[in-house]
Amino acid sequence: MTRLSPKLSKLSFLVALSIGATACNSAQTSDAAAQSKTDEAKQFIQGSEKQLSELSIEINRAEWIYSNFITQDTAALSAAVGEKQTATAVKLATMAANYTQLPLDEVSLRKLNILRSSLVLPAPLDPKKNAELANISAELNGLYGKGKYCFDDGRCLTQPELSAIMAESQNPAELLEVWKGWREIAKPMRPLFKREVELANEGAKDLGYANLSELWRSQYDMKPDEFSNELDRLWGQVKPLYDSLHCYVRGELNDEYGDDVVSKDGPIPAHLLGNMWAQSWGNIYAKVAPQDADPGYDVTELLAQHNYDELKMVKQAEGFFSSLGFAELPDTFWERSLFVQPKDRDVVCHASAWDLDDLDDIRIKMCIQKTAEDFTVIHHELGHNYYQRAYKEQPFIFKNSANDGFHEAIGDTIALSITPSYLKQIGLLDEVPDASKDIGLLLKQALDKVAFMPFGLMIDQWRWKVFSGEITPEQYNQAWWDLREQYQGVKAPIARGEENFDPGAKYHVPGNVPYTRYFLAHILQFQFHKALCDIAGDKGPVHRCSIYGNREAGAKLNAMLEMGQSRPWPEALEVVTGSQEMDARAVLDYFAPLQVWLDKQNSEANRQCGW
Repeated sequence: MTRLSPKLSKLSFLVALSIGATACNSAQTSDAAAQSKTDEAKQFIQGSEKQLSELSIEINRAEWIYSNFITQDTAALSAAVGEKQTATAVKLATMAANYTQLPLDEVSLRKLNILRSSLVLPAPLDPKKNAELANISAELNGLYGKGKYCFDDGRCLTQPELSAIMAESQNPAELLEVWKGWREIAKPMRPLFKREVELANEGAKDLGYANLSELWRSQYDMKPDEFSNELDRLWGQVKPLYDSLHCYVRGELNDEYGDDVVSKDGPIPAHLLGNMWAQSWGNIYAKVAPQDADPGYDVTELLAQHNYDELKMVKQAEGFFSSLGFAELPDTFWERSLFVQPKDRDVVCHASAWDLDDLDDIRIKMCIQKTAEDFTVIHHELGHNYYQRAYKEQPFIFKNSANDGFHEAIGDTIALSITPSYLKQIGLLDEVPDASKDIGLLLKQALDKVAFMPFGLMIDQWRWKVFSGEITPEQYNQAWWDLREQYQGVKAPIARGEENFDPGAKYHVPGNVPYTRYFLAHILQFQFHKALCDIAGDKGPVHRCSIYGNREAGAKLNAMLEMGQSRPWPEALEVVTGSQEMDARAVLDYFAPLQVWLDKQNSEANRQCGW
């Protein structure tokens, strides 16, 4: 080993000491800068939450007034605060993107990522392009909202009126005319939508995403491609059940209309399924119902017999949650909600749940009809309200559901407990029908829920491919119908060229509302329902279970709701289900008796399933 001379050793030591001191000072400066940046990020988060919280109350009040008093002035006020919200969200998302690479604590990073990815339609940083995007979005909404189809006899009908014909008509020619006529409103949307995608993709890139598809798929606590694979896995679980339902329904429609209208082995023409978009098929239940399927009661009639008015219907739904251990709704809920359509003014009657102050000012707004359908809807809407109140103690950014599918799923989970046994417990029904009536009840549920699932999946499959450039503007319509056929086994009843823009005939496309949340909700509601029934100790068939009155199930549900969006959704899911994985097996369990019956019908009729 070579030894340094004492002189050189001392010199080396001094040099080393000097270098070490310089490095230390540099490191201290670097550490101080990093700490300063970290402190800045935390101050930004704190300020953002305060700003968004205050803005949220302003927006909610303006929207509530507009929805309950529709005038030109309230519309202008609503639009103004909406523009303010968009501008604020874009600014905060852009700023949040600057902090996401810092070594922050887990909570702060989660808040930043939520801020960064929460925009649905991110505007480019260029103010002129921002304004252009806002105008296009408003124009697309206007084209849909003002859309009508005029018949040769001079009748001009809106979408709800046309949908009523789709639900009730038995005439294939009339159904085809209405189906085709409504889609005329979407043709002018095509160039607007193309430009909107270009601008929103630019906005997504400004936030650090490759495109809008990546941004939308980044909101689910996993990498975008992993989330896409998760959806494929879930659909793979459900598809055998859907295939059996599709095969049975197609066979029944073939018997009804003949080979010239419905093929025995191909996709089903979209205009024959009782719905403007063929997204749910419940309206054709009477055409495909099994013999002797009548359960022997009608909830609408039972409500009338027991003198249920609109308020009593809501009180009964509150009673469901109270039976699970949830606190009663505040007095302000009853004072400020809208239950009955006013006679002196126009209101938006579409049922909705509101959280005005992100604390206790929760309300519903709906023009209640004294029907079985609205009795279910009320239970669903209160599910949103109880979720909103449960997470009120969370920081503002976490005041949301674990993912966007959870909020829709909770209301539907409660609605699955509106079983004959529940109706008997609350005194509406004297006796629970025997199991022989279950097939009719399950088929009706499946026509609404199972039939919806591939539609709930394919809309965003189409949009994500459009956003990423995999589907070009020249392929918009062809790709739409290719996916409809691939996922749903449904086809356009007449040839549709690229002069059409059929995706625009569905509100959520021109309205820029993500749709995967509805597919997830249809999976999660059954998973939640089965888990809560297990917690409640119900040993019977899961489709007959109601968790009404079980406080243990209520406590588990509330524990999950209180988490809001504070933790990744798999952790919230685990609280109720014991698993961190979404699983469609609960759907199969729920509909197991129906699938056996469907397969038997298809086999006996010698039907060739698939398309």
